Amino acid sequence: TLLNNWEATYFDFDEKILTELFGGAKELGVDVFLLDDGWFGNKYPRANDGAGLGDWQETKEKLPHGIGYLVEQAEAKGIKFGIWIEPEMVNPKSELYEQHPDWILKLPNRPENLSRNQLVLDKIALEEKRLGLNQPYAVRSLRYLTNALTLNLGRANNMTSDSGSKTVRLIILERLPATLLLMGTSNLILFFGAILLALSLSRKYGSFWDKAVIAMSPTSSVPPWFYGIFLILIFAAVLKVLPFGGMVDAPPPKGTISYALSVLKHLTLPASALIMSSLFLSIYNWRTFFLIYSSEDYVEMAKAKGLPSRDIERRYILRPTLPTIITNFALLLIGLWTGAIITETVFLWPGLGRTLFRAIGLYDIPVIVGSTIIYAYLLAITVFLLDFFYALVDPRVKIGGGGA
Repeated sequence: TLLNNWEATYFDFDEKILTELFGGAKELGVDVFLLDDGWFGNKYPRANDGAGLGDWQETKEKLPHGIGYLVEQAEAKGIKFGIWIEPEMVNPKSELYEQHPDWILKLPNRPENLSRNQLVLDKIALEEKRLGLNQPYAVRSLRYLTNALTLNLGRANNMTSDSGSKTVRLIILERLPATLLLMGTSNLILFFGAILLALSLSRKYGSFWDKAVIAMSPTSSVPPWFYGIFLILIFAAVLKVLPFGGMVDAPPPKGTISYALSVLKHLTLPASALIMSSLFLSIYNWRTFFLIYSSEDYVEMAKAKGLPSRDIERRYILRPTLPTIITNFALLLIGLWTGAIITETVFLWPGLGRTLFRAIGLYDIPVIVGSTIIYAYLLAITVFLLDFFYALVDPRVKIGGGGA
């Protein structure tokens, strides 16, 4: 139930009158007390409808202790407190109009349209100025780049962080650790495991396991969330040995070791789904890659010289493939940022992927753009740095070679 002071006081009130109304409101069973028109303006106090509109500061004469004092008094009586504002309107007799007459909505070469002693603020122009859209494109682009690099990504439209903030940076950074844990664990196991298994298979070309990997590689066309659904059905619904989803038990365990074991238990199914969906194709790709380099002439020459097979692998196969391995590893690292949108949603994993899924559903463009822009910058920086790594690790590249 809401009580508005307007019919009782109009513009004629002060702190004492309002606090007395709080007591009566509580006796009537009122839940919320709304302070209506007349609480603002100092140079032009809001004593009537002809002045003060637009100057949203408490009138010191009426409210010497400010709005905060009234909130405390209302809460002491057990009721909530709210205030009335009309942010789109302004009186010509106000400090806001004196300082910013250009903020008024009007047509060129036409008089201002005054109605009920009020003028309409041009909210579009104010928003353009707030966002800097009234500045040249080059200036906006430079500022946008600077903001993105400093993670100053603006405010979300609908989403909030766990702390209640609408700042996009906080929304993203709060979910980043969970995504890094899931994507980092699964992708690192997948990456190094696939390379080691592929290297082993390249030594046993045509063996049973080599043919088995080739036969199983089409299973990697299935997305991880599909595997995830079956893993949930088997291990959570039927066997009841692993949880359906989430990141930790509710309530969370208090001990550090117990908490870590709980996270590990919840991590098992989503990480397994991500690994299963790409394992055989990754092994097949790396195995084929190693076989191609194994057939090079310089490798055959090394074998003819009688070099040990381990030395041949290390010096003549792995060394030339390092640029490709490093490239894939670098792209894997920046890919951790994006998360797994559908997989995280299926497992209720509180990471960036699930956050992006919610942002898409809520049409929260700032969150979507913020995450995408960060990934784009990470990709650009990674590609730039990779050129320097290639010069260091590729034996076919020499730096500062002498002249002919």
